[in-house]
Amino acid sequence: MFKGCGLTSLEVWSRLSRVEPRFARYFWVIYDEFRGRPFTVEDVERVLASKGYRVENVYKLLSALREAGLLRVSLDQRDPRRHVYSISVNSAPAPRAPSRDELLRLLKDAADVIRTAVDYTVILLFLFYKAVSDKWEARVEEYKAEGLDVRDAYLLANNDYIALYDVERDEVLSWSNVVRRYETLQAIDEAVVRISRINEGLEELERLANRLGLTELARGDKKSILVKLVELFNQYNFANVDYDVLGDAYQWVLGYFAPTKAKEGETYTPREVIKLMVRLLDVENNSIVVDPACGSAAMLIEAHKYVGSKVGREGVKLKLYGQEINEVMAAIAKMNLVLHGITSDTTIYVGDSLENPKFLEEVRKHDNTPVYVLANPPWNQDGYDEARLGKPELRKIYTYGYPPENTADWLWIQLMIHTSTRKVAVVIDQGSLFRGGREREIRRKIVEADLVEAVILLPEKLFYNTGAPGVIIVFNKSKPEERKGKVIFINASNEYKPHPEVRKLNILGEDNIEKIVKAYREYIEIPGFSKIATIEEIRKNDYNLNVTLYVTPTGGEETIDVLREYEELKRIEEERNQLLKEIDHIMRELSKTLGENT
Repeated sequence: MFKGCGLTSLEVWSRLSRVEPRFARYFWVIYDEFRGRPFTVEDVERVLASKGYRVENVYKLLSALREAGLLRVSLDQRDPRRHVYSISVNSAPAPRAPSRDELLRLLKDAADVIRTAVDYTVILLFLFYKAVSDKWEARVEEYKAEGLDVRDAYLLANNDYIALYDVERDEVLSWSNVVRRYETLQAIDEAVVRISRINEGLEELERLANRLGLTELARGDKKSILVKLVELFNQYNFANVDYDVLGDAYQWVLGYFAPTKAKEGETYTPREVIKLMVRLLDVENNSIVVDPACGSAAMLIEAHKYVGSKVGREGVKLKLYGQEINEVMAAIAKMNLVLHGITSDTTIYVGDSLENPKFLEEVRKHDNTPVYVLANPPWNQDGYDEARLGKPELRKIYTYGYPPENTADWLWIQLMIHTSTRKVAVVIDQGSLFRGGREREIRRKIVEADLVEAVILLPEKLFYNTGAPGVIIVFNKSKPEERKGKVIFINASNEYKPHPEVRKLNILGEDNIEKIVKAYREYIEIPGFSKIATIEEIRKNDYNLNVTLYVTPTGGEETIDVLREYEELKRIEEERNQLLKEIDHIMRELSKTLGENT
């Protein structure tokens, strides 16, 4: 941000920390007014007065700033008795927009800065705050260029984007007004809280700010970390950065920290799995998409992008509903949606979906609108049983029965089926396909209701928090005639590629995704890959939906060379006989030695 004198913004802020906070505040007024030109004591008095500041001793202020190395002083050539001041810090050219690679490099640098000292969500918050501030300010400038006064420009930017102008306090809460100043760095916390309060739907930002404790960080021994983060984000202006680029960057942060957070219990669904699920659903425009366990809202965003790829971004007409039990994750989801440019027709609820699905009432208001549901709910979640979920209004949801208290998989599935009017795609633990008891009975009823359309076995090691393969089940409430009474089983366990960054993980490649989607859409049988089974066959298998029961991969089978194997057995046998002879000889010699000693 600062060049010319050789000072970085970190050094400037460090020098400002040596002066009184009020003097630091006055410095920025002087900086904004006089950078690049000389000024006198009288000039400073006039400018400060015009901003509403009453300074008793301007000489003391200028002397303190000079001693901190922020001002230079010289004699006026026309009047040697007078002093002329100039700023020791020259402004750099306006920050430019980063490329996709530059943005990812910035985030990698930010990750290196925080390491384990600060929660990774501070990077997400800073990316969100800086990006929306730059885009908001750009809109303000556009309105001003049209001849509107500043306040009207603020109000219009508030109305068509998100609100960063606090009308009640007549104060702008953008990044440049809050974060760039060293003495107000600790005000990030308050600014984020106020932004959350003046924007309906962003209430959880306040919870995130409270969790991060930015005020304490800014005052404590980790202040230098925040300063370095601010420096990194100040390098660029995000006003003209494409929403997809910002969204990809946001998802990169989530993915980068996913292995670490998985150990702490957080669930992260790989983007490739999400893409597969959305393509299986083939979400149509003018519909509703619901994720009852939405996490970072990645599935809702992918559905929006998928429809946009068919009708154009501006033509997307979707209503997106998500629910998340974790307030901080709900804040992350809302920031993620905004950074992807999705600011209307979307609602993220906070709460327990199994016990209180808040989205249902809103979804039911749109009777004739197709509803698609997709999710990666917590696998084998415990703590839910009939005693907890037996209220009359919930029995209407869990009509197929209640599973054991130690696994809620089929509760999630029933909730999703109840919500949907078209299709459901759920990624779930493989054990849910074949476990007996009450789960088997629920499975039987749903199979007999002819709701199961496809069961897809995924490769192992796709997920950060488990090496288990997982399965995708597709349910369809409006099966076409030719699919009624049938289920397609797809064994995609060999459809993967090594993860490019994490050695022990796999990913789904684009060709892997397309192969799975093609088999499902065309409903075709491929030896060793896909098999169509009738409900009668499933009935004979006691409603076991385990994919390997119906289709086993053939491509990996090894041809056995019988003669070679026989020769190998002969060789091993000869080696065994020779070894026995040597052991026999050793034992005889040992026996002789022991006899002589006796």
